[in-house]
Amino acid sequence: MSFDSDIAKVSGIAAVPTILDVVSRTTGMGFTAVARVTEDRWITCASRDELAFGLKPGDELKVETTICHEIRQSREAVIIDDVDQDAVYCSHHTPAQYGFKSYISMPIIMADGKFFGTLCAIDPKPRKLNTPEVVGMFKLFAELIAFHLDAADKVEVSEGKLALEQRSAELREQFIAVLGHDLRNPLASIGGGLRLLRKKVDAEGIDWINLMQVSVNRMSALIDNVTDFARTRLGGGMQLKLREEPLEPHIRQIISEFENVHPNHRITAAVDVPGNVRVDAGRMNQLLSNLLGNALAYGDADAPIMIVATANGRGFEISVANKGPRIPDEAMPLLFTAFHRGQVLPNEKGLGLGLYISQEIARAHGGQIRVTSTAEQTVFTAEFPLSLS
Repeated sequence: MSFDSDIAKVSGIAAVPTILDVVSRTTGMGFTAVARVTEDRWITCASRDELAFGLKPGDELKVETTICHEIRQSREAVIIDDVDQDAVYCSHHTPAQYGFKSYISMPIIMADGKFFGTLCAIDPKPRKLNTPEVVGMFKLFAELIAFHLDAADKVEVSEGKLALEQRSAELREQFIAVLGHDLRNPLASIGGGLRLLRKKVDAEGIDWINLMQVSVNRMSALIDNVTDFARTRLGGGMQLKLREEPLEPHIRQIISEFENVHPNHRITAAVDVPGNVRVDAGRMNQLLSNLLGNALAYGDADAPIMIVATANGRGFEISVANKGPRIPDEAMPLLFTAFHRGQVLPNEKGLGLGLYISQEIARAHGGQIRVTSTAEQTVFTAEFPLSLS
């Protein structure tokens, strides 16, 4: 238990000195204080001392010598106008030990019901304390102190969460750096080696290289997707580098790459988007690669995949269609949700980030992806409400 923290919290309440001053002036009590009281400790958190009683913040009394010890147990205020005339406290050890005739102490109860301590006052002379006005004032001030202490606790929790978030942000950046450097570079070396080997092997060797290239491409896509997920979900957002350029060359490039490593799959394309579009070409390639990879993974291997890009009055759209099993209705809401692939297609393994990242790329461009699925075919359509030039 951190008593230094409790003292600091009380010291941080700007109203406490005023409260102690008002209590002293209103009642005539020479010593007023806010005390932290536990089962075995009584600690001064704030005080106003005109009696030279000698207690300042951080000073202690033996808790068993105080009446506050009993207040902690009963949670009831104790008010004594004159010890000599009080039937309960006239023979109590505390007034005799500390030399006071009048005493008032109000429990400070936190919002969660925990006992913090007391707002108390003593004086060597009898004082008129047991009145509705004085008792009401002490109760109001004790509640005000408890309110500020609760607020300080909430600030402390918020600051702790903020520090944790900052630490998480640092770890995220380190994580992204590892993915971007320590994984991409060796993967690029493997890809380069495969391109060299492709020129020197026979037909059987080409088949093996194609299989290896598929694995390299999948690993590269996974790195891209996880990195983008870290940025979009944990902070930073999807970053775009927009340029005016034609769309068709990028679609042809992605199709060519897939045909090289999937020579047994047929991919057809129809592009009717004249002029230039303002897009991030790299992100557009990533989106199309994810949609095309999804079609290859779940479509009928004997049926062609169809890519269609068309312009309209609102911008342009790109659709990827494949024949294959219909997507179940219950799976549709989860298709673009990260890490829900197992719920979408229980027999498949993977992180399920491809469609999520594709949707984020579309949204970053001001668009969206919609899907339709029937017994005949499944179509993912990315819509971009962007002006053409």
